[in-house]
Amino acid sequence: MRKGRAAVILAGLAVAVAACGNAPTTTAPSGEASAPAAGGGDKPLQGVTLEVAAKWTGAEQKNFEQVLAAFTEKTGAKVTYASTGEDTAAYLGPRIQGGSPPDVAILPQPGLVQQYADQQALKPLSADVVKEIDTNYTPYWKELGSADGQVYGVLIKAAHKSLVWYRSQAFEDAGVQPPATWDELVKAAQTVADSGTPPFSLCGASGWTLTDLFENVYLSTAGPENYDKLSKHEIPWTDPSVTTALEKIQQIVKDDYLVGGTSGTMQTDFPTCVSKVYGTDDAAMVIEADFVAVEAGVSGAKLGEEAKYFPFPKAGDTSPVVLGGDVAVAMKDSPGAMALLQFLASKEGGEVWAKLPGYLSPNKNVSPDNYPDELTKQLGQTIVSAGDAVRYDMSDLAPSAFGGTDGKGSWKVLQDFVRNPSDIKGAQEALESEAAKAWN
Repeated sequence: MRKGRAAVILAGLAVAVAACGNAPTTTAPSGEASAPAAGGGDKPLQGVTLEVAAKWTGAEQKNFEQVLAAFTEKTGAKVTYASTGEDTAAYLGPRIQGGSPPDVAILPQPGLVQQYADQQALKPLSADVVKEIDTNYTPYWKELGSADGQVYGVLIKAAHKSLVWYRSQAFEDAGVQPPATWDELVKAAQTVADSGTPPFSLCGASGWTLTDLFENVYLSTAGPENYDKLSKHEIPWTDPSVTTALEKIQQIVKDDYLVGGTSGTMQTDFPTCVSKVYGTDDAAMVIEADFVAVEAGVSGAKLGEEAKYFPFPKAGDTSPVVLGGDVAVAMKDSPGAMALLQFLASKEGGEVWAKLPGYLSPNKNVSPDNYPDELTKQLGQTIVSAGDAVRYDMSDLAPSAFGGTDGKGSWKVLQDFVRNPSDIKGAQEALESEAAKAWN
């Protein structure tokens, strides 16, 4: 996922993440996926071949190929996998223009659904796939996979972005407990600071981490309805609800709360911010998604012992659960493509994947009991428990000029705000100016 640069690998960090190559690779899934089933009488897609393209490599690719192998076992279809590399659009663009797109593509953000729908590069989902979505997903997720009233995609994999990771020894030394509310977080931060440890290691050089912070605070204080409106620029960034969220953030971006102060924070990227909590023990907390687990492990911290997390504290009436994720779409109108999307959207397909490391399902009917470790079970349960209040990463829903470009749009404005948190009005006006240009 964008913002990831690290896979969501949580099962004791036993699975290594391979680096992405520049050239796409094509392989057949493991588990006899490419061999015809004996007899084939009960295999409705025996003889059908289809291609799936996604950005996953290494362990993520291998796990996904096990899911594809389960689909082959069920249907008889032969599936090949092509890695797009990190720039999915750069890979798909020439193939679409050349008239040879993959049957199914996995898009790293929902905004690409509208983009490719506008290019007439997507095929509407069949009634059977839409029925599967209606059964297993909230209406919000269905809307994210839609464009102009037509359903094109299904969210199949999630990243949990509503977490605060902490170093247990730092909390023990300060005598504080994991907070449940924003006020408790601010109080705990002061206590940790008084003990001699800067409470926060923020990844200020990576602007997307600041949008993640804002999104959690805003969802909690403004609620899901306003979150949806702001994500579509249906209310301006000068709205009082944005003021409230920035006032909350202002409380924790104090110079003495940040390791290295404000200056050091703005030079710290992800994952360096994680190593400052778990590698050098310079700070107590880092606010980021479940993939912090990977970097904490690299720094030598053991999950559940030194590296622990608590849910993002309530800053308002809503307990925030913000997800990132990947959307599967069909680029060819074929029985094989629709059958695969139906399988990926199903409880059955989700449970196959959930038993493997590094996966969280947005499917409400995939029980957290399927996950292979306690940490992932807890994260999965928060997604299920949040129900209709779960929301997708707002910056990934925005035009890339506003929500996805280094040094521009919301990334830059929020970086400027951390440098000068006293100027809330100026930050809002700058956000609104950038949004107006991006949505024009």
